[in-house]
Amino acid sequence: MVTRLPRVNLDAQSAVIVALIGLAVGVVGVVLAAVALAKLARMHRSYALLEVTEGRENYIDAVARTREDMADLSDAFARLDMDQRQTRADLTLALRHVSVLRYDAFGDMGGRYSFSAAVLDDNGDGLVITSIHGRAETRTYLKGLSAGVSDIDLSPEEQQAVKTARGGES
Repeated sequence: MVTRLPRVNLDAQSAVIVALIGLAVGVVGVVLAAVALAKLARMHRSYALLEVTEGRENYIDAVARTREDMADLSDAFARLDMDQRQTRADLTLALRHVSVLRYDAFGDMGGRYSFSAAVLDDNGDGLVITSIHGRAETRTYLKGLSAGVSDIDLSPEEQQAVKTARGGES
């Protein structure tokens, strides 16, 4: 048994409307296909970067190499930072604070030939060198300092040299 579909009669105006709707759907389909094709071409170009070409490295290899280089630079920076910290620690022990005070040791002598010199590190450790110039002879004394203090009493001139070397007023 064969079933027949009912026959539809369209007038001219209805046929034009159906044709225009069909045409509009077709145009929308073509536009969507063109947009999809453009996106596909763009994705293909993006993925082409990941492909290996003869004589060149691909994107993934370049990123991996750059990451390794960055890790090497990070290690080198850490070593330099450690070296800098060690150098700063060593620098605190360097005798780099110096002060010299010239004076006349005796009232009847002129010319300020006597002096006291303090040479200290950042902790105040170091020494004081004093040279007393007299008429007949010159004597030189060395006194050790620990944290700016000596086991042997310091003269006022030596104390002033130590104070100036530590950054006090002169």
